Amino acid sequence: MSKQIIIDGTLIEVADGTTILQACEQTGIEIPRFCYHERLSIAGNCRMCLVEVVGIGKPIASCAMGVGDLPPNRDGSPREVSTKSPLVKHAREGVMEFLLINHPLDCPICDQGGECDLQDQAMAFGFGGSRFVENKRAVEEKYIGPLIKTFMNRCIHCTRCVRFMTEIAGVEELGAIGRGEDMEITTYLEHGILTEMSANVNDLCPVGALTHRPWSYMARPWEFEKTESFDVMDAVGSAIRVDARGREVMRILPRNNDDVNEEWISDKTRHVSDGLRTQRLDRPYVREDGKLRPASWAEALAAAAAKLKEAKPERIGAIVGDLAGAEEMFALRELMTRIDVKNIDCRQDGAKLAPSLGRASYLFNTTIAGIEQADALLLIGTNPRLEAAVFNARILKRWRTGGLKVGVIGEQAPLTYPYDYLGAGAKTLGEVAEGPHAFAKVLKDAERSMVIIGAGAYARADGAALLGLSARIALGAMEGKDASWNGFNVLHTAASRVAGLDLGFVPVGKGALNAQDQVAAAVKGKLDVLYLLGADEVDLANKGSDSTFVIYQGTHGDAGAHRADVILPAAAYTEKSATYVNTEGRVQFTKRAVFAPGEAKEDWAIVRALSAHLDHTLPFDTLTTLRSAMYAVAPHLARLDAVAPADRKGIESVAKLKGSTIDEPFVSPVRDFYLTNPIARASAVMAEMSALKKSMNAGSRLSAAE
Repeated sequence: MSKQIIIDGTLIEVADGTTILQACEQTGIEIPRFCYHERLSIAGNCRMCLVEVVGIGKPIASCAMGVGDLPPNRDGSPREVSTKSPLVKHAREGVMEFLLINHPLDCPICDQGGECDLQDQAMAFGFGGSRFVENKRAVEEKYIGPLIKTFMNRCIHCTRCVRFMTEIAGVEELGAIGRGEDMEITTYLEHGILTEMSANVNDLCPVGALTHRPWSYMARPWEFEKTESFDVMDAVGSAIRVDARGREVMRILPRNNDDVNEEWISDKTRHVSDGLRTQRLDRPYVREDGKLRPASWAEALAAAAAKLKEAKPERIGAIVGDLAGAEEMFALRELMTRIDVKNIDCRQDGAKLAPSLGRASYLFNTTIAGIEQADALLLIGTNPRLEAAVFNARILKRWRTGGLKVGVIGEQAPLTYPYDYLGAGAKTLGEVAEGPHAFAKVLKDAERSMVIIGAGAYARADGAALLGLSARIALGAMEGKDASWNGFNVLHTAASRVAGLDLGFVPVGKGALNAQDQVAAAVKGKLDVLYLLGADEVDLANKGSDSTFVIYQGTHGDAGAHRADVILPAAAYTEKSATYVNTEGRVQFTKRAVFAPGEAKEDWAIVRALSAHLDHTLPFDTLTTLRSAMYAVAPHLARLDAVAPADRKGIESVAKLKGSTIDEPFVSPVRDFYLTNPIARASAVMAEMSALKKSMNAGSRLSAAE
């Protein structure tokens, strides 16, 4: 049902439930606001959005008044709204004057300067003066964590931050105390905020009361070179903007992408930027007499090539890490194929996912935005709050609209929404899949049910059997329902995983070794050369692996580099143009914001240079020719920002997987949200957050024990 309204002389028709502010925006008229935000509930605090409704004697707050709430005129004609009348102008000037009574007006030293809504709207809708000469109020500053710096004298009580923490982050850690002039925004018992998405409140704050602590007083926004890119800290693929000054990434901010992250990013995504500058590998190294020494590129490549030439193909292995782009994986796969190496794997976590079963067997088929259509959800072996914080916020958003039943098999973790805890492991999963279980009926009765399996299940030794059980649950729930709805979903934790599976970077043929088998073979001295492309999560600390020659190509002096015999320094995700595929199969494209430090090079170029030393020169000299060859193998990688629906037969193939299961509880692979990859482990901010989280958890356990 639609409604009609006249705005500044223009008659428009809007959907029922549309507010006057939204109707004005649809006609292209800008309405000033501080408290209103499209993704938060309506508060009506600031009164900056006042408009005049002809026939009503006082200004109306347009954010809180629906078009349908306005009674028609006596003759039945639609109401007329004016946004530019003298009454509106005078009212907005008065509101702005009122808001600035207590504001300290410290724009020259404020980090929000240049990006401040209060500045912009004071210029556009204020009148340039004030009649108030009373002393301004003073508010005590509060420490609310390492990520948020407070200047509460500037606060205008719009409550955006409070509503975000409650409605989006799902943790009620901010609130208001006091009334009137004594009102203050604060944390519960003045504790620090430690949700995984807390720093988004800094973007929401319109006045600089909350700013980013890690980069406070570092730079002004007009100094930055801004580059649109995508996040690789998890497999969600959030849209981000990388702001750089000179050769350094100074900060990372979210971009709007309604289908993936809306306009939110996790704290790790936002504040990992200092890890891009520290502990970097900026030149090649070669190990001599047990110690690494700097070397030239020619020397390092020659040393790596010599070992690869000496070794038999069956005694060579290659493992790809979690942050690799599709281009370098394709180049390495082509090189390994040319030297007849079949021991390759992109699943360093031991995932039992296989491209041979079909693309639907390893994708989040429902899509991230599709969560908002679900009415029943089963989480298996995953803690989405730690593994994909923005994704978890989407589940909370759907739960808040009502009608969503959530079941969990695995850890009884503190998610941000209520759920039914079904059990800890494979036994419960089997009961839901093949025996009578109450939640199985919930899934079957739902019109759009979702089954989400995480790495805590599919990366175990019995992962294939668990995938089979999960697929049978999904197929049973989908039976007789809408054929376009695919309820089987795999939640990945690594940005590189889907592209690696798409390109077939898995063991080739019978007897080929996967990542875990390669590490085991290296420990037993059965592997001569191991090539690690950014693989820092494999454990080669065992002394038995000393006989294996390790070639490490990566960005940081992390676990892989410590064990390496040759180090080839590479570019991080902000320093190269690379293709990534997120957990739902959406193809995304990072752009280079800065150049790699020192002598580090882009990964594909390193592999191409190594191929020449091996006398198996790869047939591409440029990124363009490499991509042309890659698109011939995987054409869907050329369709950027698109999700191609996968054939549902892949799920039927997974459902046929059988096997015995292990009677152990599912455990999420992410034990420390802040330290999940080499970039995060090099970040001082992430280290501080990790230490603070551990200390607070220890304190909570101690209090519980007492």
